[in-house]
Amino acid sequence: MKEPFVEIYDTTLRDGAQGEGLAYTVEDKLKIARALDAIGVSYIEGGWPGANPKDVDFFERAKSLRLDTAKLAAFGSTRRANGIAADDTVVQGLLAAETPIVTIFGKSWDFHVDIALKTTLEENLRMIADTVSHLKSCGRRVFYDAEHFFDGFKANSEYALDTLNSAVKAGAETIILCDTNGGGLPEEIAETVALVRSRFSNARLGIHCHNDGELAVANTLAAIDAGASHVQGVFNGYGERCGNANLCSVIPNIELKMNRRCLPEGRLKLLTHTSRYINEVANLVPNERAAFVGRSAFAHKGGIHVSAVEKAKATYEHIDPEDVGNETRVLISDQSGVSNIRFKSDQLGQNFAKNPEAARRLLAQLKTLEHEGYQFEDAEASFQLLAWSALGTRSRFFEPVDYRIWIGSSGDPEAVVRLKVGDEEVHTASLGVGPAHALDLALRKALLPHYPGISKFHLIDFKVRILDGEHATAAKTRVHVETSDGERSWNTVGVGENIISATWQAIIESIEYGLQISQ
Repeated sequence: MKEPFVEIYDTTLRDGAQGEGLAYTVEDKLKIARALDAIGVSYIEGGWPGANPKDVDFFERAKSLRLDTAKLAAFGSTRRANGIAADDTVVQGLLAAETPIVTIFGKSWDFHVDIALKTTLEENLRMIADTVSHLKSCGRRVFYDAEHFFDGFKANSEYALDTLNSAVKAGAETIILCDTNGGGLPEEIAETVALVRSRFSNARLGIHCHNDGELAVANTLAAIDAGASHVQGVFNGYGERCGNANLCSVIPNIELKMNRRCLPEGRLKLLTHTSRYINEVANLVPNERAAFVGRSAFAHKGGIHVSAVEKAKATYEHIDPEDVGNETRVLISDQSGVSNIRFKSDQLGQNFAKNPEAARRLLAQLKTLEHEGYQFEDAEASFQLLAWSALGTRSRFFEPVDYRIWIGSSGDPEAVVRLKVGDEEVHTASLGVGPAHALDLALRKALLPHYPGISKFHLIDFKVRILDGEHATAAKTRVHVETSDGERSWNTVGVGENIISATWQAIIESIEYGLQISQ
């Protein structure tokens, strides 16, 4: 039986957007809002209407946004000092957004009232009460973010509590304690939350943590344990400075470790997909080592670990990866053992159990190749070709003979390739926008009459890494190529004394693998 429900209030579109390097378009925000609704968060904070034209446009377009699970919230500040909420332009902008929820923030720290607002402590209390009361009278549900609450509580606990009292008496249904500077420790967060819980038993209590001490997730979980039932955070931990509490860690910890429900039944399996989708929309490189949702979160490299995981995943996995939509991965490297080979090969459709000598030969070959600079962790197609070779089941569709590349007076690289397909030697040439492109086109031109299916193969990613920079222009180069046939994608690797030779290897293997799986 799950404990009482914990509300997830997502602020990826507002607080998360303040992170360095992030710039959403309105269309981006709408896409992310749909994804957040699909996973089942309770609330989506869309932005600060009136703060910029983009947020005004978003809230206008969001009026026709169909949300099945989440409710949309607009965010803004209390009215200005010595004014009236009904006449305040910020408050008017919040109402114009026409969201069912309005979240306002106010000052909890007397230091901020003096320095930032430049007003009296009494006027700050009136600002909070007047704004909440007016929004309530206009038919809005009001959440109150107590900015810098924990710092304010340390400096002047009674005044910090007075600010909460002003919000609650005026009608705020949820009061959110904010560790705005992100400097709190779990034990002090928990102690303060428990005290506030005892003082304000009729209001829902929330937590909003920043990650400046690398403790935002820990502080959030501590607050829940102490009585908070409303959590504010950001997918992938985006946010200003060091970011906000990462919902990709908070949510599974609540559901799987704290035995509480925070998403509709069955939605937790969408966590990894949602994380990666938001990264894609935000045009940010995913954190491969992120807990729960990262590509490496359940990746095993050491031979002893793989051997244990093969017997029981719980030996080195703290949860079932499928619970959060992720998967177990076994990496092939010079840290591998025969268990890695067996596990990986079984995953890819091969079985070395009846041929342990082939597994040992393959392992020795892999370690030699890794020493030379190859890396198979992200080149499973190249690994599979080696596995087929070790088992004697690798098909040979063609034999590379030679290639040349030169750049003439036009500046366009031209590649010439020679191949043997059966008993026939094929000699073709092609221009390209770069050496790798020219090689790829020439190779396809030579093979297409014999294997028409390669017309579906398209290179979709190309990565180059210099392996030993101290050798300057003579350094070894590793190339990763990702290829797709429109339905599947696969990765191959090549290593050479220069980028051309490494590319040649990687492209040849990409085509060979594609032909092998298309048989």
